[in-house]
Amino acid sequence: MQRLTQAPNIAIATVWCDLLCEAGLPATVQRQYLSSAAGQLPPSECLPEIWLDHAEHEARARALLAELERLPQRHWYCPSCGELVEGGFEQCWNCGALMPR
Repeated sequence: MQRLTQAPNIAIATVWCDLLCEAGLPATVQRQYLSSAAGQLPPSECLPEIWLDHAEHEARARALLAELERLPQRHWYCPSCGELVEGGFEQCWNCGALMPR
């Protein structure tokens, strides 16, 4: 097994791990419950970690996580209700209308 990276929290670690697994890069989340030991151990050692099953997948896994950091961020006004929608969303969270093309 090869340690890939630390995640800021268990939710992000799970998303990253699922993304890697869906891409055919078997991975697991380790230290997911160690945050309860913060205070007894240094906080930097209590963060969840992503581990790859196969070390030869490391370059591809790092590239995939780097792509995830560069997702397009949009700012648009909903044509139906006028709500400002920000982020990677293509649907208005207020009324459900789709982003205009």
